[in-house]
Amino acid sequence: MTALDPDTIGPLARDLPPADFVRIVHTFEIDLARLVAQMVDYATAGDLEEYRRSAHALAGAAGAIGAMRLAADARLAMDPREQTPPRDILGRIGGEARQVLAELAGWAAGVPPAA
Repeated sequence: MTALDPDTIGPLARDLPPADFVRIVHTFEIDLARLVAQMVDYATAGDLEEYRRSAHALAGAAGAIGAMRLAADARLAMDPREQTPPRDILGRIGGEARQVLAELAGWAAGVPPAA
């Protein structure tokens, strides 16, 4: 199983000019780093409203690029009823983000991962 949904990322990689696709990937990488850092900072400060707001933005960005498991973890962080500690959710998000970034690098280089 891959970290990226090929039905989402594949058309982006195929249909966009390569420079545009690479720009989208780069923008996602920047957004991912910023949003995860915000989530960590807000969770550490105990500001769960802002933590959830950053998680909401992450869920949208991840879904748009086809990182469905990352989006699902972010939606879990958004849920005020969720009992899993933010530290644990952030650990899962970090692991999934590393996989997403590795696969995106392959797609951006024109070498999508084998399914």
